[in-house]
Amino acid sequence: MTPGPARRSGQSSVTGATRSFGSGARILSIGIAMSGLLTFAYFSIASHVLTGVQAKNIDLLWSVMFVIISVIYRPIEQLLSRTIADRAARGEDRHPLRVPITIQLSFAAVFLVCVLALHDVIVDHALKHSEALYWVLVTGTLAYAASYFARGWLAGHKFFGLYGGLVFMEAATRICFALAVALGLASGQTAVALGIAAAPFVSLIVVPSAFARRSRELSRPAVPQEPTVHPNVADFDAALEGPAAEGIQEATEIAGAGDLSLRGGSSFAFSVSGIMLSEQTLLNAAVITVAATATNHELAGIVFNVLLIARAPLQLFQAIQTSLLPHLAGLEAQEGREAFGRAIRLTILAIAAFALAVAVGLLAIGPFVMSHLFGQHYNYGRVGLAVIGIGMGLHLVSGTLNQAALARNQARASARCWLAVAVLFVIWTLVSIVPNQLTRVEIGYAGGTALLAVLLALLYRRGR
Repeated sequence: MTPGPARRSGQSSVTGATRSFGSGARILSIGIAMSGLLTFAYFSIASHVLTGVQAKNIDLLWSVMFVIISVIYRPIEQLLSRTIADRAARGEDRHPLRVPITIQLSFAAVFLVCVLALHDVIVDHALKHSEALYWVLVTGTLAYAASYFARGWLAGHKFFGLYGGLVFMEAATRICFALAVALGLASGQTAVALGIAAAPFVSLIVVPSAFARRSRELSRPAVPQEPTVHPNVADFDAALEGPAAEGIQEATEIAGAGDLSLRGGSSFAFSVSGIMLSEQTLLNAAVITVAATATNHELAGIVFNVLLIARAPLQLFQAIQTSLLPHLAGLEAQEGREAFGRAIRLTILAIAAFALAVAVGLLAIGPFVMSHLFGQHYNYGRVGLAVIGIGMGLHLVSGTLNQAALARNQARASARCWLAVAVLFVIWTLVSIVPNQLTRVEIGYAGGTALLAVLLALLYRRGR
């Protein structure tokens, strides 16, 4: 009988894919964790070698650039990662890049037009009359177009070691400029800021190694494989009439009859841009609204510190997200819904355990750690900090379900969920239902991420 061996073969492939995902996530976690430490050290050194105003300008420059590149470049990283992994899982060796390159160049061109048009506003009001910082912003942001394109290409091919090397080289390059000033080899704000512009250029040093590895893979003799039969293929026609029709239609647009269409690729990229903008809103909008409305001028800084509880794990979670999307795309193409669902469940269980541990730790020692870490004499509430910890876990769960939606080509529906929650969160921070603004932000963040997780869970169930 053939079912037995076929089933064992399928189980073996699922196990192998899971091991590959776990190994990739570990490698990326190490690379991104080291990158995070070096980035923290960069800003720490900058604060010691520059004046307070100059160090603040560097912080602002990096914050503005990070938001911009997250919104306009990460969508192409996600598009490349999903498309390449899906095509590879279906046996395709060649992956057309014309459409992603066109979209990425378009995003970069729009940024360049806008930043040149707003030159005086940015220099005079945002960057404190520093022409040098303005050109660092322009050059660095344009360079990150190539860096994020390379990240998507590496993730799609599951070259996670090289991906980790890219982000590490970026952070290592950046800190070298700050160290040069600390050692007296250079001086001033511009010398430190140049590290931000140079980092994405130097990080591309890993690309030739990636091309060489890819060439070796293509030169190997092809191994014949039996076609994979999905248990749900028979339901495809029925699905066209059901609630998954939007996902199937979007999948067809992205696939473009075996190639990536400009319409489908653009739709995916704009949808992910909306998701990235919404995520940045959840993490940053409260700081802006509190700064604009609070009578206590230090309260916005306190809100920023509290939201760092969510920001730091989300930064590390990028490693899991980066490896999860191509893993899910491959499972969807090869193994079907059962293996796909197993990967989602395992990831969410791990997140739940982590979030629970963080919340308990914040209840126990949160106020002590926050007051000593930031050197501020503010009475942080332990319950509020624990609520942020729970919200962080729900945010990570939402990120996992979002990757599932992207793998299934439900980007537009996912973007609608994120945008709706982001708008509601901003409204909540401005309405004085809860008088204490910090408590309002804590409740709003946890409530917003809970709503987001529910909406994306419903979308996930619909996609099944």
